[in-house]
Amino acid sequence: MKTRIGILLSLVVMIMGTAVYGQGKVYKDGSIWQVTFVKTSSNMSDDYLTSLKTSWKAVGDEAIKQGLIISYKVLQGGAANPNDWDIMLMTEFKNLGAMEGQDAKWDAIEKKVLGGDDNMKKLNESRVSIRTIYGEKLLREVVYN
Repeated sequence: MKTRIGILLSLVVMIMGTAVYGQGKVYKDGSIWQVTFVKTSSNMSDDYLTSLKTSWKAVGDEAIKQGLIISYKVLQGGAANPNDWDIMLMTEFKNLGAMEGQDAKWDAIEKKVLGGDDNMKKLNESRVSIRTIYGEKLLREVVYN
């Protein structure tokens, strides 16, 4: 009798496991976010954010117009410790494929918005003293069904 109950219980567990597995994922893949983590130097956050408005935001606005990205965001918050970032730059792409093969379009946008290579070099050099890039991540948004 105990053997039959054990077998029956095992079958019920296997059937339930199969039913749950058959339901599939409870979420689907969403958009792709390219995230950059930045640490600004002491008392330089406002200067860096002002610099972003005339460059990074302007490039983002043009990229939206041309359909290269969906959106972008800048998040600011206090660092949790001395080795933590305080500004996060986020750019949203429709999918991974939307990121591929677009270098020429991005170059044209940067040239249009920022000027030539000399202007872009000066901008990058001016930011060296006010910020440190801590790294980048490519993340996929999770959308629940």
